[in-house]
Amino acid sequence: MRFLKVLFWLLLGGLVAGFVIYNGDERVNVHLWSGLIADFSLPLLLILVFLAGLLPVLLAYHALRWRMRQRITGLERALNDLRAINAMPEPAPVPMPVPIPPQTALPLGDPL
Repeated sequence: MRFLKVLFWLLLGGLVAGFVIYNGDERVNVHLWSGLIADFSLPLLLILVFLAGLLPVLLAYHALRWRMRQRITGLERALNDLRAINAMPEPAPVPMPVPIPPQTALPLGDPL
């Protein structure tokens, strides 16, 4: 996976370098408010626009990654708590005294 990342960035860098080499002397007029005109180099304008588009996506990606990491941490903490509860031995049951049924009284005049 890391190889593909490096390959992607190298290809992107090569494309930008080629674009700068062939269009380095090209100037672009950008019309701003109140009749102001900004004179930019075309490769610089391309890089600025690329970074302006990449920044919000990068921030959203890092925010999502941070949120998922927090969620996983909370779930792991809950799982460890459940494992600790299940790992505790149950106390030995205390034997309950067996109730003795009440004895019935015999009549006084009758022998056994």
